[in-house]
Amino acid sequence: MHRRRHPYAMPGRGPRAFHNRHGMHRGGPGGPRARRGDVRAAVLALLAEEPKHGYEMIKEIESRTDGVWKPSAGSIYPTLQMLEDEGLITGIEEDGKRRFSLTDEGRKAVEERSETRGTLPWEEVRSGAPPEFAELGRSVHQLRAAITQAFHAADEGQKVRIREQLDETRRAIYGILSEKD
Repeated sequence: MHRRRHPYAMPGRGPRAFHNRHGMHRGGPGGPRARRGDVRAAVLALLAEEPKHGYEMIKEIESRTDGVWKPSAGSIYPTLQMLEDEGLITGIEEDGKRRFSLTDEGRKAVEERSETRGTLPWEEVRSGAPPEFAELGRSVHQLRAAITQAFHAADEGQKVRIREQLDETRRAIYGILSEKD
């Protein structure tokens, strides 16, 4: 019996390794995906600083890893539920959002991890990423912030020029990717 391969499957790389439609490995251009972080540890570490809601945690982790790691809502929210079920965090509705904070047991868990690991989860992710991957992630993160500001502050003429610049930059990137060594 012949098995059908996913259209973006990478030959010889196992069933879960895929290219995206542009021929790049999902998770990063031309290289390995950065190591995924420990969502549980990251949530607890962030909540040790101050109460937060899920979206704030996603953005904060992305910021602290310079864009190398951005956990999905599909990993953050189940982790929050699990930690709440374990009695390590508690959630309170505020202004239509559920804000989480550590319980006493949660504070103990953070202290125990700190004593055994000594590093924060986002530091571990950044240290596992190739240097240029981290630099590229930082540049993308900064570009995203500039674009967000443009949506709010630019006039119509500036928005046209910004869009043209982004289109030109995208074409230049594809040009670089198409170069042969």
